[in-house]
Amino acid sequence: MSAPYLEVTYRHGQPLAAYYYLPRTRPSKGVRTRRVEPGLVIDYSASGEPLGIEITAPSKLSMAALNRVLKELGCAPLRREDFAPLRAA
Repeated sequence: MSAPYLEVTYRHGQPLAAYYYLPRTRPSKGVRTRRVEPGLVIDYSASGEPLGIEITAPSKLSMAALNRVLKELGCAPLRREDFAPLRAA
């Protein structure tokens, strides 16, 4: 997967959970996690590559908080249009 993407799960029209998939150089499985900002958990491969970010409280997440984590990981910031699905409901 060369481009990051956001997957959002809804229940009754409200975002219940989300996952932000990070670009990967090859298919990998998550073997460890690290909690960061409240409601954000980073998944890592065995080699230490960040695979994605679990968003456990999407309705409480700010774009600034997610972008802080992405910056820490050396990833491009999220654009408003990429963040929009979390605010759609």
